[in-house]
Amino acid sequence: MIKFDLKNIKAEYELNGAVVIRNAISQKWLDDMQRAIDYILENPGSASIEYTPSNKKGRYYGDFFIWMRNSTFKSFAFNSNLPEIAAKLLNSKKINFFYDQLLVKEPNTSEITPWHHDLPYWPISGQKIISFWVAFDEVNEDSGAVKYIKGSHKWNKFYAPTTFGKSSGNVDLYNKMGLETIPDINANLDDYDILSWDLKPGDAIIHHPLTIHGSSGNKSLKTRRRGLALRYIGDDVIWDDRPGTFINNEKIKSILPNLDIKGGDSLDSEVFPKVWESK
Repeated sequence: MIKFDLKNIKAEYELNGAVVIRNAISQKWLDDMQRAIDYILENPGSASIEYTPSNKKGRYYGDFFIWMRNSTFKSFAFNSNLPEIAAKLLNSKKINFFYDQLLVKEPNTSEITPWHHDLPYWPISGQKIISFWVAFDEVNEDSGAVKYIKGSHKWNKFYAPTTFGKSSGNVDLYNKMGLETIPDINANLDDYDILSWDLKPGDAIIHHPLTIHGSSGNKSLKTRRRGLALRYIGDDVIWDDRPGTFINNEKIKSILPNLDIKGGDSLDSEVFPKVWESK
Protein backbone atom coordinates (compact mmCIF):
# COMPACT_ATOMS: atom_id res chain seq x y z
CA MET A 1 0.00 0.00 0.00
CA ILE A 2 1.46 3.36 -1.07
CA LYS A 3 1.69 5.82 1.81
CA PHE A 4 2.98 8.86 -0.05
CA ASP A 5 1.24 11.97 -1.36
CA LEU A 6 1.67 10.94 -4.98
CA LYS A 7 -0.40 13.84 -6.31
CA ASN A 8 2.17 16.40 -5.13
CA ILE A 9 5.11 14.12 -5.98
CA LYS A 10 3.77 13.69 -9.51
CA ALA A 11 3.27 17.43 -9.96
CA GLU A 12 6.83 18.17 -8.82
CA TYR A 13 8.25 15.38 -10.98
CA GLU A 14 6.49 16.67 -14.08
CA LEU A 15 7.46 20.30 -13.41
CA ASN A 16 11.09 19.88 -12.35
CA GLY A 17 12.12 16.53 -13.80
CA ALA A 18 13.28 15.22 -10.42
CA VAL A 19 11.72 14.77 -6.98
CA VAL A 20 12.73 13.12 -3.71
CA ILE A 21 10.64 10.67 -1.67
CA ARG A 22 11.70 10.35 1.95
CA ASN A 23 11.63 6.88 3.52
CA ALA A 24 10.69 5.44 0.17
CA ILE A 25 11.50 1.86 1.15
CA SER A 26 11.01 -0.10 4.33
CA GLN A 27 13.73 -0.94 6.83
CA LYS A 28 13.49 -4.60 5.83
CA TRP A 29 14.28 -3.82 2.20
CA LEU A 30 17.03 -1.48 3.33
CA ASP A 31 18.73 -4.12 5.49
CA ASP A 32 18.41 -6.83 2.86
CA MET A 33 19.72 -4.66 0.05
CA GLN A 34 22.66 -3.25 2.00
CA ARG A 35 23.85 -6.83 2.56
CA ALA A 36 23.19 -7.74 -1.06
CA ILE A 37 25.11 -4.73 -2.38
CA ASP A 38 28.13 -5.58 -0.27
CA TYR A 39 27.99 -9.14 -1.57
CA ILE A 40 28.02 -7.85 -5.16
CA LEU A 41 30.96 -5.56 -4.39
CA GLU A 42 32.90 -8.59 -3.22
CA ASN A 43 31.71 -10.68 -6.19
CA PRO A 44 31.70 -8.40 -9.26
CA GLY A 45 29.73 -9.46 -12.31
CA SER A 46 31.21 -9.92 -15.76
CA ALA A 47 29.56 -6.70 -17.00
CA SER A 48 30.75 -4.62 -14.04
CA ILE A 49 33.07 -1.65 -14.46
CA GLU A 50 35.75 -0.32 -12.11
CA TYR A 51 35.78 3.37 -13.01
CA THR A 52 38.62 4.14 -10.58
CA PRO A 53 42.05 3.19 -11.99
CA SER A 54 43.86 0.53 -9.97
CA ASN A 55 46.65 2.93 -9.04
CA LYS A 56 44.30 5.50 -7.45
CA LYS A 57 42.58 5.76 -4.07
CA GLY A 58 38.91 4.96 -3.61
CA ARG A 59 36.58 2.89 -5.74
CA TYR A 60 33.85 3.85 -8.18
CA TYR A 61 32.04 0.64 -9.08
CA GLY A 62 29.28 0.19 -11.64
CA ASP A 63 27.26 -2.93 -12.43
CA PHE A 64 24.19 -3.77 -14.53
CA PHE A 65 21.31 -6.27 -14.71
CA ILE A 66 22.22 -7.59 -11.28
CA TRP A 67 18.69 -8.90 -10.75
CA MET A 68 19.47 -11.67 -13.22
CA ARG A 69 22.02 -13.22 -10.89
CA ASN A 70 20.99 -12.08 -7.41
CA SER A 71 17.63 -13.01 -5.88
CA THR A 72 17.58 -10.09 -3.41
CA PHE A 73 18.06 -7.52 -6.19
CA LYS A 74 15.35 -9.27 -8.21
CA SER A 75 12.89 -9.36 -5.33
CA PHE A 76 13.50 -5.69 -4.52
CA ALA A 77 13.03 -4.56 -8.13
CA PHE A 78 9.93 -6.69 -8.67
CA ASN A 79 8.19 -6.83 -5.29
CA SER A 80 8.91 -3.57 -3.48
CA ASN A 81 6.56 -0.59 -3.72
CA LEU A 82 8.61 0.99 -6.52
CA PRO A 83 6.76 -0.59 -9.50
CA GLU A 84 3.40 0.66 -8.20
CA ILE A 85 4.81 4.14 -7.57
CA ALA A 86 6.13 4.13 -11.14
CA ALA A 87 2.72 3.12 -12.48
CA LYS A 88 0.94 5.88 -10.60
CA LEU A 89 3.41 8.57 -11.65
CA LEU A 90 3.37 7.46 -15.29
CA ASN A 91 -0.39 6.81 -15.54
CA SER A 92 0.46 3.39 -16.91
CA LYS A 93 -1.72 0.26 -16.81
CA LYS A 94 1.36 -1.95 -16.62
CA ILE A 95 5.00 -1.63 -15.65
CA ASN A 96 7.95 -3.58 -16.98
CA PHE A 97 11.35 -3.61 -15.33
CA PHE A 98 13.99 -2.28 -17.70
CA TYR A 99 17.17 -2.82 -15.67
CA ASP A 100 19.09 -2.04 -12.49
CA GLN A 101 22.39 -0.21 -12.21
CA LEU A 102 24.53 -0.20 -9.09
CA LEU A 103 26.69 2.92 -8.59
CA VAL A 104 28.98 2.83 -5.56
CA LYS A 105 31.53 5.49 -4.62
CA GLU A 106 33.66 4.55 -1.65
CA PRO A 107 35.34 7.24 0.51
CA ASN A 108 38.28 9.09 -1.08
CA THR A 109 37.04 8.50 -4.61
CA SER A 110 37.75 11.37 -7.01
CA GLU A 111 35.98 10.06 -10.12
CA ILE A 112 32.94 12.11 -11.07
CA THR A 113 29.72 11.09 -12.77
CA PRO A 114 29.67 13.45 -15.76
CA TRP A 115 26.63 15.50 -16.71
CA HIS A 116 24.31 13.42 -18.88
CA HIS A 117 20.74 12.37 -19.38
CA ASP A 118 19.72 8.75 -19.60
CA LEU A 119 17.47 8.17 -22.57
CA PRO A 120 20.11 8.49 -25.32
CA TYR A 121 21.95 5.50 -23.80
CA TRP A 122 18.89 3.26 -24.08
CA PRO A 123 17.34 1.34 -27.03
CA ILE A 124 13.80 2.43 -26.19
CA SER A 125 11.31 5.12 -27.15
CA GLY A 126 8.21 6.36 -25.36
CA GLN A 127 6.97 8.78 -22.75
CA LYS A 128 6.35 6.41 -19.83
CA ILE A 129 9.92 5.89 -18.62
CA ILE A 130 11.14 6.63 -15.09
CA SER A 131 14.20 6.14 -12.91
CA PHE A 132 14.58 5.70 -9.15
CA TRP A 133 17.91 6.39 -7.44
CA VAL A 134 17.74 4.73 -4.02
CA ALA A 135 20.24 5.67 -1.31
CA PHE A 136 21.69 2.97 0.93
CA ASP A 137 23.95 5.35 2.88
CA GLU A 138 23.69 8.95 4.00
CA VAL A 139 24.38 11.13 0.97
CA ASN A 140 25.49 14.75 0.95
CA GLU A 141 27.57 17.17 -1.10
CA ASP A 142 30.86 15.72 0.13
CA SER A 143 29.96 12.10 -0.54
CA GLY A 144 28.73 12.68 -4.09
CA ALA A 145 25.08 13.70 -4.01
CA VAL A 146 23.53 13.60 -7.47
CA LYS A 147 22.68 17.02 -8.92
CA TYR A 148 19.88 17.63 -11.39
CA ILE A 149 19.27 20.55 -13.73
CA LYS A 150 15.75 21.68 -12.95
CA GLY A 151 13.44 21.54 -15.94
CA SER A 152 16.04 20.15 -18.35
CA HIS A 153 13.66 17.33 -19.34
CA LYS A 154 11.68 20.02 -21.18
CA TRP A 155 14.56 21.33 -23.30
CA ASN A 156 13.55 19.15 -26.26
CA LYS A 157 17.17 18.00 -26.53
CA PHE A 158 18.71 14.58 -27.10
CA TYR A 159 22.40 14.86 -26.26
CA ALA A 160 25.09 12.35 -27.07
CA PRO A 161 25.83 9.95 -24.20
CA THR A 162 28.86 10.78 -22.08
CA THR A 163 31.18 7.96 -21.11
CA PHE A 164 31.61 7.53 -17.35
CA GLY A 165 35.26 6.52 -17.63
CA LYS A 166 37.98 5.48 -20.04
CA SER A 167 37.62 1.89 -18.89
CA SER A 168 33.96 1.60 -19.88
CA GLY A 169 34.73 0.81 -23.52
CA ASN A 170 31.79 2.88 -24.73
CA VAL A 171 33.42 5.90 -26.42
CA ASP A 172 33.40 4.46 -29.94
CA LEU A 173 29.93 3.01 -29.39
CA TYR A 174 28.37 6.33 -28.41
CA ASN A 175 30.07 8.18 -31.28
CA LYS A 176 27.96 6.13 -33.70
CA MET A 177 24.88 8.12 -32.70
CA GLY A 178 26.13 11.38 -34.17
CA LEU A 179 24.24 13.44 -31.59
CA GLU A 180 24.87 16.95 -30.31
CA THR A 181 27.37 17.16 -27.45
CA ILE A 182 26.02 18.19 -24.06
CA PRO A 183 26.89 21.81 -23.11
CA ASP A 184 29.81 22.58 -20.78
CA ILE A 185 27.62 22.90 -17.73
CA ASN A 186 30.43 23.21 -15.19
CA ALA A 187 31.77 26.29 -16.99
CA ASN A 188 28.37 27.98 -16.78
CA LEU A 189 26.81 26.76 -13.53
CA ASP A 190 25.20 30.13 -12.80
CA ASP A 191 23.07 29.67 -15.90
CA TYR A 192 21.27 26.67 -14.41
CA ASP A 193 18.92 25.98 -11.53
CA ILE A 194 20.48 22.97 -9.78
CA LEU A 195 18.46 20.56 -7.63
CA SER A 196 20.17 18.32 -5.09
CA TRP A 197 19.16 16.64 -1.85
CA ASP A 198 20.91 15.26 1.19
CA LEU A 199 19.58 11.74 1.62
CA LYS A 200 19.13 9.24 4.41
CA PRO A 201 19.32 5.50 3.74
CA GLY A 202 16.00 4.48 2.21
CA ASP A 203 15.28 7.84 0.56
CA ALA A 204 14.83 7.80 -3.21
CA ILE A 205 15.11 10.37 -5.96
CA ILE A 206 12.85 9.91 -8.97
CA HIS A 207 13.92 11.49 -12.23
CA HIS A 208 12.77 11.79 -15.83
CA PRO A 209 14.94 10.05 -18.47
CA LEU A 210 15.77 13.38 -20.11
CA THR A 211 16.66 15.26 -16.91
CA ILE A 212 20.35 16.15 -17.00
CA HIS A 213 22.25 15.05 -13.91
CA GLY A 214 25.71 14.25 -12.60
CA SER A 215 27.72 14.07 -9.40
CA SER A 216 31.13 14.75 -7.93
CA GLY A 217 33.43 12.15 -6.50
CA ASN A 218 33.16 11.05 -2.89
CA LYS A 219 35.36 13.46 -0.95
CA SER A 220 34.30 12.04 2.40
CA LEU A 221 36.94 10.25 4.46
CA LYS A 222 34.53 7.72 5.96
CA THR A 223 31.07 7.83 4.34
CA ARG A 224 30.29 5.40 1.58
CA ARG A 225 27.85 6.21 -1.22
CA ARG A 226 25.96 3.11 -2.26
CA GLY A 227 23.22 4.00 -4.73
CA LEU A 228 21.02 1.80 -6.89
CA ALA A 229 19.26 3.09 -9.99
CA LEU A 230 16.17 1.16 -11.09
CA ARG A 231 14.53 1.91 -14.42
CA TYR A 232 10.86 1.13 -15.10
CA ILE A 233 8.89 1.46 -18.33
CA GLY A 234 5.18 1.82 -19.01
CA ASP A 235 2.67 0.73 -21.61
CA ASP A 236 3.70 3.03 -24.47
CA VAL A 237 7.39 2.08 -24.54
CA ILE A 238 8.76 0.30 -27.62
CA TRP A 239 12.14 -1.01 -28.70
CA ASP A 240 14.31 1.45 -30.63
CA ASP A 241 17.16 -0.25 -32.46
CA ARG A 242 19.09 2.91 -33.31
CA PRO A 243 22.89 2.44 -33.31
CA GLY A 244 25.18 3.15 -30.39
CA THR A 245 23.03 2.35 -27.34
CA PHE A 246 24.44 0.50 -24.36
CA ILE A 247 22.67 -2.72 -25.36
CA ASN A 248 25.36 -3.09 -28.06
CA ASN A 249 28.18 -3.04 -25.51
CA GLU A 250 29.85 -6.45 -25.68
CA LYS A 251 29.84 -6.84 -21.89
CA ILE A 252 26.10 -6.19 -21.71
CA LYS A 253 25.35 -8.48 -24.64
CA SER A 254 27.29 -11.27 -22.96
CA ILE A 255 25.07 -11.34 -19.86
CA LEU A 256 21.67 -11.13 -21.58
CA PRO A 257 19.72 -14.01 -23.05
CA ASN A 258 19.19 -13.80 -26.80
CA LEU A 259 17.05 -10.76 -27.48
CA ASP A 260 14.38 -11.46 -30.08
CA ILE A 261 13.12 -7.87 -30.16
CA LYS A 262 12.88 -5.69 -33.24
CA GLY A 263 12.37 -1.97 -33.68
CA GLY A 264 8.83 -0.99 -32.73
CA ASP A 265 8.20 -4.10 -30.62
CA SER A 266 6.89 -4.08 -27.07
CA LEU A 267 9.57 -4.99 -24.53
CA ASP A 268 7.48 -7.74 -22.87
CA SER A 269 10.06 -10.50 -22.55
CA GLU A 270 12.16 -12.57 -20.20
CA VAL A 271 14.77 -9.81 -20.17
CA PHE A 272 12.32 -6.95 -19.49
CA PRO A 273 9.56 -8.64 -17.47
CA LYS A 274 6.23 -7.19 -16.49
CA VAL A 275 6.32 -6.49 -12.73
CA TRP A 276 3.04 -4.64 -12.13
CA GLU A 277 -0.39 -4.47 -13.76
CA SER A 278 -3.57 -2.64 -12.81
CA LYS A 279 -6.36 -4.82 -11.50
